[in-house]
Amino acid sequence: MAKIVIYEPSGTSLTYRVRSRYSIRLWSVRNSKWLEWLYHTFADALLALHPMWKLLGYQRIESPMVAVEKRIKSFMFDCRMCGQCVLSSTGMSCPMNCPKNLRNGPCGGVRANGHCEVEPDMPCVWVQAWQGSRQMKGGDAILNVQPAVDHSLRGTSSWLRVTSEAALERDAQKSVETDNGKAA
Repeated sequence: MAKIVIYEPSGTSLTYRVRSRYSIRLWSVRNSKWLEWLYHTFADALLALHPMWKLLGYQRIESPMVAVEKRIKSFMFDCRMCGQCVLSSTGMSCPMNCPKNLRNGPCGGVRANGHCEVEPDMPCVWVQAWQGSRQMKGGDAILNVQPAVDHSLRGTSSWLRVTSEAALERDAQKSVETDNGKAA
């Protein structure tokens, strides 16, 4: 009896789908050193634009910024838009991709091949994070304990939040320096 061959379009096998699902995310981890530099350059540019953001109003630019941030980060890092991005601390591997949503390291179930215990075909997010962080200048930031996720920030721009916090910190530093200069 002849075997009936059913047409299968290219790129539809389970192995191909699993591999392609993580390929860009894994590329980002492998290139974490370069992406760290790009991130810091971009953050500096956003901070330099703080007066404009403040003039326009952070609330007014939130929606367009979220749209841009979501497209870029979902493509590059499979981002979940938690609003509290720690990519620069986790080797460009988003911890929100962990099926258990662990933000401070792997669970005890990482398989011997470095894959997830919940999704065996997926490389463990935290194994990838460690590998990526070892390439980065600020790689030891992975050792910092991250606070629990504030779900009220989900879907907001972490870029704008980090920029506004950095601007407040910078302005406070300038204020202290000014006060110290007057006291002298």
